Amino acid sequence: MRLSLNKLLLVVLAAGLCLAQSSSQMLSPAVKRVGDRLACLCGACNNSVATCPMLGCHYSLPARERIAKMEAEGVSDDAIIADFVKREGLRALVAPPAEGFNLLSWVMPFVALALGLGAVILYVRRLRKPAIPNAPVDNTALDRYHEEIEKDLAKLE
Repeated sequence: MRLSLNKLLLVVLAAGLCLAQSSSQMLSPAVKRVGDRLACLCGACNNSVATCPMLGCHYSLPARERIAKMEAEGVSDDAIIADFVKREGLRALVAPPAEGFNLLSWVMPFVALALGLGAVILYVRRLRKPAIPNAPVDNTALDRYHEEIEKDLAKLE
C-alpha cells in the first residue's frame, strides 16, 4: 500500500512539473492581438506567432517578447507590425496586403472557381444537348443497291 502511494505521489509531482513549464507561454491579450497578425517563420509550422505550438520555437518566443516589450513602451499595434515587416519583409504577415501583385493571391482562387464552374456548366449543357437526328434514307438508291447485291448473289450460285 505504501509503495502504491509513493508511486502515485511521484506521478502527480511529475505531472505538476510538466504543467509548470507552460506557464511562461501565457500571452497577454495585446500580444495575442498583434501575434495573430504575424506569421511564425520558424519553418516547422504554418501558424501565427500567437498560436505557434512549438515549446522551444526559435522565432515565436523572441517575437512574443519583443511584442510585449514594444506594447509596454506604448507602441501601437500597426507600428509593431510595420517594424516586423521592415525586418522580415511581407512574409512576416499572416495575410499579405490586398494591393499590387499580392492582390492576385486574393483574387485567383475566385477566378479559378468561376472558370471551373463555367467548365462544368458547359460540359453539362453539351451532355444534355439532343442527339442529331439521322438523315432520311433515299429509298431509290437503297433499292438500286439491293438489286445489285441480288444480281451478284445470283452470279455466285
